[in-house]
Amino acid sequence: MCAATAAYRGRNVLVLDHANKPGKKILMSGGGRCNFTNMDAAPKHFLSDNPHFCISALRRYTPQDFVDLVDRHGLDYVEKAPGQLFCEHSAKDLLAILMTELEWSGAQVKLNTRILNVEYQDDITVVTTNQGVFSCESLVVATGGLSIPTMGATGFGYEMAKQVGHDVLPTRASLVPITVQPERKEQLAALSGVACDITASSNNMAFQEPMLFTHRGVSGPAILQITNFWQPGEDLQIHIAPHLSLEILVRERDQQPKKTVENYLTNELPKRLVDLIKAAFPWLDQKFAQVSNEQIEQLFQYLSHFDVAPNGTEGYRTAEVTLGGVNTNEVSSKTFESQKQKGLYFIGEVLDVTGWLGGYNFQWAWSSGFAAGQYV
Repeated sequence: MCAATAAYRGRNVLVLDHANKPGKKILMSGGGRCNFTNMDAAPKHFLSDNPHFCISALRRYTPQDFVDLVDRHGLDYVEKAPGQLFCEHSAKDLLAILMTELEWSGAQVKLNTRILNVEYQDDITVVTTNQGVFSCESLVVATGGLSIPTMGATGFGYEMAKQVGHDVLPTRASLVPITVQPERKEQLAALSGVACDITASSNNMAFQEPMLFTHRGVSGPAILQITNFWQPGEDLQIHIAPHLSLEILVRERDQQPKKTVENYLTNELPKRLVDLIKAAFPWLDQKFAQVSNEQIEQLFQYLSHFDVAPNGTEGYRTAEVTLGGVNTNEVSSKTFESQKQKGLYFIGEVLDVTGWLGGYNFQWAWSSGFAAGQYV
């Protein structure tokens, strides 16, 4: 995005990529269909030590601006959840659009290129690589974070920032599945592959979305979202079937006295999950008429404070993003130029800006890339 924007301005642009193919993360994201933006993207959906930093770029290049771009290329896309836009067929279609834009703009791409050294000389930056030496007026670092190292992610961008004196805020894996303690893992093993609606809460944030049981712990949108706010060792609340309030359970008992509690729950929750609950409450096979207020209260407490016994996360291996990064107080929110080194720019995830799950991080890539591309 930055390269094409700058090249359309008449700048001579070269993209250096250490990967053997462009856009690997684009191709694997969203189950191969890439959730490329969220129409609701706003500053409130981004975490940063400096929450105001993202405002300017998001205003200057909006989700609608990116949709207008892909519309011009005839991309087929679908809205899976409110605001979340995915390629209808394949993320390859989106990557093809970006590569076409690069070609039309005149920007060049060099793959399999490892950067060996960067030297700043007055107004020129000299970049030594395994494919030769290049000099430039503007050097843009768009290296992303540490997430999914198998796709080529490294801490290279952070090292470049530190070399010129930038503060890099502590990083950790986020939008990532949660692992559970060994004993609980054994109990939940039978639920692997089962999904249900929950509310996940931590540190005054809550998300009501599906949770997926895995053979290592729990995942799914609600869990990934809460990892932006929860850290191992902190309190994590899981409310299973948040649509079932205590009042509803009592009302159902009074209205359907001949129905067993187990039958009722099987209509509301996956069967394997009901089997797990029954192990804790053997009386579920009784009819509602035989169940006391106290038992209903116990059942509700179990559902509303479901204990997954969180242990940690799966880490960078499967994380969608990296929290933390280059301190945005040392980067211009208008041009994205470093305040420590003239001619050096930082865009995208390498910065301390992290979006929620649902297309927000791609929108930050487009917005920050476009904003910097106006100035480099």
